[in-house]
Amino acid sequence: MDHYQTLGVAKNATPDEIKKSYRKLASQHHPDKGGDTATFQKIEEAYRILSDPQQRQQYDSPMPQGNPFGGFQGGGPGFNFNGDMNDLFGQMFQQHNRRNPNIPHTFRTNINITLEQAYYGDTQNLKLQTPNGTHAINIQIPKGVTHGAQMRYENVIPQSILLVEFHVQNNLKYERRNNDLYCNHTVSVLDLIVGAEFEFTTFSNKTLLVKIPPRTQPHMHLKIAGEGMPVINSNTFGDQIILIKPIIPDIIDSEITDSIMRFKAK
Repeated sequence: MDHYQTLGVAKNATPDEIKKSYRKLASQHHPDKGGDTATFQKIEEAYRILSDPQQRQQYDSPMPQGNPFGGFQGGGPGFNFNGDMNDLFGQMFQQHNRRNPNIPHTFRTNINITLEQAYYGDTQNLKLQTPNGTHAINIQIPKGVTHGAQMRYENVIPQSILLVEFHVQNNLKYERRNNDLYCNHTVSVLDLIVGAEFEFTTFSNKTLLVKIPPRTQPHMHLKIAGEGMPVINSNTFGDQIILIKPIIPDIIDSEITDSIMRFKAK
């Protein structure tokens, strides 16, 4: 199996090109999305080898004469070579693994989570297909995890490392920018002129009274400190930013319009 062909990249591909191709193919062929498990495993195996500089170098280098793991000289001790090269290589790698029992295998996956899960943290149930079978595991989603962040979990699969890349889904009301949350709030232009107050519900479901100062310009930003996303691995939070969207009331008293006309005429 040609790992470069599996990932659809050239042999001189950069690590970024390999990673980009892997993400695209893994998303297309993931079993949770109806993809073929065997194809997905080939993609995982190809990326596991090509993403590791040492393993990639070993893969790219032609095999030297004799046993690269020591001891084999044309059918020497430790192997039962009967002319089948597949059996030969299988035995060689089995012996290599037995000599390195403490080197964990690395598995990679990515999961979609909501902004709420990223805010509060959560436990996610996963089913992962590995060469040793299907593993049902639970992982902890850390508070404040960002889109595209990779987290390392050890021994959730026996003697293995699991790397999880988180994809945080968009929220209909709140837009996340780094650790700040942005949202729109419509306000009458009359309130922008004379000032006003309104109740605002934060992402954490707090109800706060927000003041609009007199003569506030349209599309100004109001900041509520500390009401954004939690900053991962800390006790701090980003800010809530409210973008003021002006609207003209459907009904305006004639006295107001007359006053505006007189003001414009000055």
